[in-house]
Amino acid sequence: MKKIFLILIIFIIQFSSLVSKEPKLEEILSGLKGPWSLSFIDKSKILVTEKQGNFFLADLKNKSLSKINHNLNILVDGQGGLLEVLYSNDNVFVSYSENRGKGKSSTSVARASFNKKELIFKNIFRSEPPINSGYHFGSRLVIKDNLLYITVGERGEGMIAQDPTKHPGSIIRIHLDGKIPKNNPKFKGKENWLPEIFQIGVRNPQGMDLSPFDNKIYLTNHGAKGGDWFGEARYGENYGWKILGWGGTNYTGTKIGPKWKPGFTKAIKYWVPSIAASSMVIYKGDEFKEWNGDALITSLKDQSLRRVKFKENNFISEKIIFKGLIGRIRDIEIQESTGKIFLLTDQGSIWKLQK
Repeated sequence: MKKIFLILIIFIIQFSSLVSKEPKLEEILSGLKGPWSLSFIDKSKILVTEKQGNFFLADLKNKSLSKINHNLNILVDGQGGLLEVLYSNDNVFVSYSENRGKGKSSTSVARASFNKKELIFKNIFRSEPPINSGYHFGSRLVIKDNLLYITVGERGEGMIAQDPTKHPGSIIRIHLDGKIPKNNPKFKGKENWLPEIFQIGVRNPQGMDLSPFDNKIYLTNHGAKGGDWFGEARYGENYGWKILGWGGTNYTGTKIGPKWKPGFTKAIKYWVPSIAASSMVIYKGDEFKEWNGDALITSLKDQSLRRVKFKENNFISEKIIFKGLIGRIRDIEIQESTGKIFLLTDQGSIWKLQK
């Protein structure tokens, strides 16, 4: 009897250690210079952008990179350059800081048919007005119900995010060809809003994803000195920047405004001090089944990957999966066929996270 009991204890210990085993990180590719975004074409091929203006096709099987030419007119300035890439149904969507002349640029979005050698883009959205600033382009892209959602940062202009007659500091919603949906907020009671605007009052939203569980769009926003947040994109609403400070302060230390007050969209989770929230996904996959429905959020400042559990816009818990292991994490994507997680770092590498 004692022997059986001992065997049972050993089995429980071994099983517990197996279950609690930390995920494994593996560097897949390196040598990129200032990469910004990645998007899967299929199980083994990924489109990658570099902020300096380069497109690459990464082959995971051969661990190789091949350059793709393009026709975009990019102004590389501060945080601006070639930014988000999104592959969908043989089309490539990109966001970038478009050169508008005299040092001015805009968060612009273009579309091209996929080609391994050259991408011929045509603009489908251009943020107005153009601004002379290298700050806060936002620039993530998500497709939901054949509509394209775009995050547009406020370019360091603060209260411009409260002006719905200008694009900076807002979430944009357009058709995939650039046409304007007839049920956007402008046509439903927000007459003074520009027709492309879906939501206002954001600062620098560098993460966005569509949840496959509730069909809602979620985003991360990079605050000032503190005040990063994770929340839902909500029709016709206002996140409050720069009336609200979301718990943060100006870099000079002066106060901005309250964390939140009625009349504005309330985020699900805030970070004070700032983690420099960057990209995010709502996880769905077989590799980490226990994470299904949770938000995986990357950061630049503390170089972490965080798992946020939430339900119906209520925060439940947060866990740091790892921190300070691979550098500043710029982007995150899920390999749909396996559920493995791919991460892109400012240091120029693509990493894979798996069990």
